[in-house]
Amino acid sequence: MVFIFKFICIYVYCKASLNWYLYPRYANNNTIEVNNVSISNSRQFILINKQFLIKMSLPPTFVKGFHDENVIKRMKYVKFGATDLVVSQLSLGTGGFSTLYGVFSLEECRATVVDALKQGINYIDTAPYYGTGESETTLGQCLKGIPRQAYYVSTKVGRYETDPKRMFDFSAKRTRESIEMSLKKLGIDYIDVINVHDIEFAPSLDIVLNETLPTLVEAVKQGKARYIGVTGYPVSTLAECIERSKIKIDAVLSYSRLCLLDTALNDFLPVFQSKNLGIVNAAPACMGLLSSRGPQPWNIAQQYIKDACKTASEYCKEHGNIELCRLALYFSLNQPGPHTHLIGMNTRQLLKENLDVLFNGITDNEKEVLEYLQKNVFSKLKQGHWEGIEVANYRKAIST
Repeated sequence: MVFIFKFICIYVYCKASLNWYLYPRYANNNTIEVNNVSISNSRQFILINKQFLIKMSLPPTFVKGFHDENVIKRMKYVKFGATDLVVSQLSLGTGGFSTLYGVFSLEECRATVVDALKQGINYIDTAPYYGTGESETTLGQCLKGIPRQAYYVSTKVGRYETDPKRMFDFSAKRTRESIEMSLKKLGIDYIDVINVHDIEFAPSLDIVLNETLPTLVEAVKQGKARYIGVTGYPVSTLAECIERSKIKIDAVLSYSRLCLLDTALNDFLPVFQSKNLGIVNAAPACMGLLSSRGPQPWNIAQQYIKDACKTASEYCKEHGNIELCRLALYFSLNQPGPHTHLIGMNTRQLLKENLDVLFNGITDNEKEVLEYLQKNVFSKLKQGHWEGIEVANYRKAIST
């Protein structure tokens, strides 16, 4: 009776005061159901908050014999919106699995994928545009021999080549062809999340709403994909698409909009959360801007933003030889809205460094430097984004 009374008290406290829910583990059964998601081998009790952050349990992607249970339990997992995916807090971007960002090694990419999965990362993002299909091909080779249950794959349609005149195609025909090609290159039977890539570049949102998205629904019905998402840089455009869509959108990916430079994603989180979307915060290092090495030549951020990032990087070096990317990732990881934070990693060293931030945080000195940079560098920017610039450049290029 005492035990039952204590249990009821804890349950009421968690549910009413903290918005946390307590689920018991039943005798002789190592699986519980959370909103129709089976969570295997949980401990005696499991606490899940309103975003279903799963602690001290194993995700559906756990594969006995491939994963180490104790290692996987270090990772935090969260239910991905209304889907049945349970995603890791940190996810793997594979733009660097191609020459998009320079030289890469297939062997190193494969080792990185295997290590990432064994460390608990289970969400992998790619796209036909990354290296004009090279990223998908490389990832497909990396996934050979790995249990399909062990990972989720997210890829995209709509953006394809570097030549502006052939870069985008949101038509139903090209979308169908792209899905088939992605499945072939990745070497899988289905895609977990199929996204419309950078919807702001479409001639009109009507094309995305009336042609691209319905084609993705076909793919879902055919078993070629499980869930549908949209991606882009202007968060307002993502929100408009989601609000106007008659088709159920399951996920949204926003990049470089919840970082040290700009936190615009926070303004739209209520919209996305009201739709129960899976939310991906991509590029916490702003595609290299917030790193010691600096941005790639193709980065279109205004010069004053690049200058501010260079100032921040130099300050980091002068105060303990700190890698700015560590601070950027730490900042994003501590933003509560997104379900997963997506960062590109094509080497085991990058993976190790990012996992260190995830699992161990940053030092007191790094926290002091971060606070200084937020107050004295990034907050001084009149604007921390480059919204509209790339689209304007693209429209100009295709009109000539």
